[in-house]
Amino acid sequence: MSEMITADLVDLDLSADTKEAAARALAERMVAQGRVTDLDGFLADVAAREAQMPTGLDGGIGIPHCRSAYVTEPSLAFGRSAEGVDFGAPDGPADLIFLIAAPAGADDAHLTILSALARQLMNAEFTSALRAVGDAESAAALIRGDAPEAGSEAAAGSAGTTDSVATSAAASADAATGTTSPAPASDDDRAFRIVAVTSCPTGIAHTYMAAEALENAGRAAGVELTVEPQGSAGFTRLDPAVIAAADAVIFAHDVPVREKERFAGKPTVDVGVKAGINRPAELITEVRGKAERGEVSGGSAPTPVERGGEAGEGYGSMLRKWLMSGVSYMVPFVAAGGLLIALGFAIGGYEIKSAPSVMQHFVWTQTDSWAALMFQIGAVAFGFLVPVLAGYIAYGMADRPGLVPGFVGGMIASTINAGFLGGLAAGLIAGGVVLAIQKVKIPAPVRGIMPVVVIPLISTAIVGFLMFVVIGKPIASAQKGMTDWLNGLSGSNAILLGALLGLMMCFDLGGPVNKVAYTFATAGIAVSNPSDSAMKIMAAVMAAGMVPPLAMALATTVRGKLFTETERENGKAAWVLGASFISEGAIPFAAADPLRVIPSSMVGGAITGSLSMAFGATLRAPHGGIFVVPLIGHAFFYLIAIAVGMCVTAALVVVLKGMRKPAAGSTAPGAPEDIPAPTADTKQPVAV
Repeated sequence: MSEMITADLVDLDLSADTKEAAARALAERMVAQGRVTDLDGFLADVAAREAQMPTGLDGGIGIPHCRSAYVTEPSLAFGRSAEGVDFGAPDGPADLIFLIAAPAGADDAHLTILSALARQLMNAEFTSALRAVGDAESAAALIRGDAPEAGSEAAAGSAGTTDSVATSAAASADAATGTTSPAPASDDDRAFRIVAVTSCPTGIAHTYMAAEALENAGRAAGVELTVEPQGSAGFTRLDPAVIAAADAVIFAHDVPVREKERFAGKPTVDVGVKAGINRPAELITEVRGKAERGEVSGGSAPTPVERGGEAGEGYGSMLRKWLMSGVSYMVPFVAAGGLLIALGFAIGGYEIKSAPSVMQHFVWTQTDSWAALMFQIGAVAFGFLVPVLAGYIAYGMADRPGLVPGFVGGMIASTINAGFLGGLAAGLIAGGVVLAIQKVKIPAPVRGIMPVVVIPLISTAIVGFLMFVVIGKPIASAQKGMTDWLNGLSGSNAILLGALLGLMMCFDLGGPVNKVAYTFATAGIAVSNPSDSAMKIMAAVMAAGMVPPLAMALATTVRGKLFTETERENGKAAWVLGASFISEGAIPFAAADPLRVIPSSMVGGAITGSLSMAFGATLRAPHGGIFVVPLIGHAFFYLIAIAVGMCVTAALVVVLKGMRKPAAGSTAPGAPEDIPAPTADTKQPVAV
């Protein structure tokens, strides 16, 4: 690591009070050393990584990091803060802050050394030495693993407190590509065996820290734990014999596990990578409990975004994950079914819904037959909406055993006209019932049939009884009441609803709040004969969702000097993304400057939603952007509503960015002389 960190990249008196300011202060040192070519572009990449998951860790550590095209060579900057900086760690602010910068094409050797540093951060003696070191040169030497200089009292004091990172890198070279051989044990009295996989989006830091934490916890618990870190430096697959002999599996990951099917058929705990770092002992206890109860998981558990909540999370956070699991699987059915139905109407008119089945009457040369075919296929796809929503909510809560009762409960909700609300209730009930059954201690001879026979049988019977006899009718009545209320909306009430939905669509740009508004709209048109109010709501939601990326594309076009080169390139793509109703096209801009971009987008979205409702625009298709304009009622005024919201948002962003205060004697890269760059002291959040 001799070339990755020097004394010039160390700040033992870091004065920043926010994570954005801390990253900027350390990044400025990298710019001064020629290791970063574009400060704002690099910080935008750091912010995008931070937006994926906070980089604060227990023990007072913050590790902002990213791969970036603006990094010339793998580099590490270190800052020590007396007051502490909040990086989102559960136990509070970080006083040791490491900014890791890796080029977009960093080689494996450099990444291996960085992974070794990540492992060292799990060593209490190493972090204690960093807190005690007295000068920048000694701190850099300590991090590099160099021999301490004579006469340096702090360095001498730290000598022997930690292994050399360079030596650790050599030892970690195997760890970076899959390692840790379990000690042999007799078959008669062997230790409990666990295999684990760790991975994070960049594969630089969290991947290896989670691996180190799990290995340490395994040794403390007396289990044989073998880890496969799937990092950017590559990985070596665990020996199939080791996997076959394992009693349980731990996945600690924020990106999909590669070749996950290798681990199918074993008790599994599936969590985010930070859980592997912060509570490895709990994960080992949890997976041992699953093994004792005979809970066998498949190799296709949902990703962290889709799966149920992790232990230690609040109920609200867990509920959001469960609902998002159902919505994420439902949306493709909405898009496919809704667009096919809309095409059927466009070709054959609204009377096509009364056409006979194409199985009985289909003429190859007749336009109406093709229109009827599209409508009927789309109607079948729409019929899956509620069952899929319920099934995958239960899946997010209880994994594969939740699918059967969830789907059955969702189908019952459709049968009794309980609709969207019934699907939500059925999914949550099904997942809860399965989780309750799984907590019951089962005799060993019965464990083998639990996932296949016992759990599906009992949970489906309970969910069916509750949906048919207990809660189905009240939910159906509530669903009808909500539908009648929507049908009765007019005038100012409808305009206010449009504004609210517009605010929600632009609040988190494809996140949970955005999806709530979108699901609310699609649920209204997910019937064979949606009401006029439901189609107005769908139109308002899609119009508002198109505004943020289109506005950012416009802003980068009219005032490009306010944006970095990367943002200007993103602006070109945002034209297409916005026109296609992909709100996520604005995320790179929001991640780099949320306090200006998000409020501006929300204002524009609210205006667009309210104008769409005021103009009476209607939409039967749940997706498509400008490509379904022929299917929109009052299409001309609909496009005006989008144009107004886009211009308002772009104008607000330009004005707010133009009000930024200058750094002392400097100008932001790509900015005109009269538009100064933000300073390290300016509070500029860069992560949503």
